[in-house]
Amino acid sequence: MNTKLTLSLDRDIIEQAKKFAHFKNQSLSKMIEGYLRQLTGIKGVKSQVTPVVARLSGVLDAEKMGNHKREYTDYLANKYQ
Repeated sequence: MNTKLTLSLDRDIIEQAKKFAHFKNQSLSKMIEGYLRQLTGIKGVKSQVTPVVARLSGVLDAEKMGNHKREYTDYLANKYQ
């Protein structure tokens, strides 16, 4: 059963989300519903994984990656000092 929901969001976010949904050939409502299903762990909508993503899954070892966010932050801090 569908129920109407009213949200208050930043206008720019709404416009970007509409463009993204259009690019994905999906309604903004369905896109948000899918996100909320994933977020809450509700079953019923099968997640679409492209073949490329499926092939790449597990390629990188998180333990070997180190703290890349911290390293990149340090790099940027040094670059723009």
